[in-house]
Amino acid sequence: MIRRLGLFGGTFDPPHVGHLALAEWARDRLRLDLVLFVPAGRPPHKRRSVLSPAADRLAMTRLAVRGHPAFRVSTIETRRQGPSFTVDTLGWARARFPGAQVFLLVGADSLADLPHWHEPERIVRLARLAVAARPGRRHRARARFGARVVELDNPGLEVSSSAIRARARAGHSIRYLVPESVERYIRRHGLYRPKRSAR
Repeated sequence: MIRRLGLFGGTFDPPHVGHLALAEWARDRLRLDLVLFVPAGRPPHKRRSVLSPAADRLAMTRLAVRGHPAFRVSTIETRRQGPSFTVDTLGWARARFPGAQVFLLVGADSLADLPHWHEPERIVRLARLAVAARPGRRHRARARFGARVVELDNPGLEVSSSAIRARARAGHSIRYLVPESVERYIRRHGLYRPKRSAR
């Protein structure tokens, strides 16, 4: 029986130690029975970004969470046609886990942008917002959204997927920034390599 559910969305391109540390902190802090990692299909706010194929991002996320009994990966957004809207995923989660209290894990920067998301008022009705601290960022989440917000007070880790991709493209080590299984996957499948110019 899942009574307390955490939804953790993102592109996970690639999933890294910061994602895992935050998910575990939230699981412990909020007493979550399950943390569901939800790789995005076509995130509306990153339409101009070039993402790795969904199959690769799903595979890496599954490798990253393997062995943790409270972590699972959902394909709900990668199977969805069109843009991936958080409000739709929350509606699915409420139907899939009836009676569960749902927490949406978001960063402080995402919270600041929440009014621009699709149906923000409904998002806040469907889930409590579990807000992760970001290094160097302050936010007034509780004052803005009231009791629908839980501040995680997690330790900040300055790790980002974009920085990891840049290091990989430059031929630098990404060891300890991603799980070993993810590092092997990236190397085996040639992800984030610089593209060679055609001659």
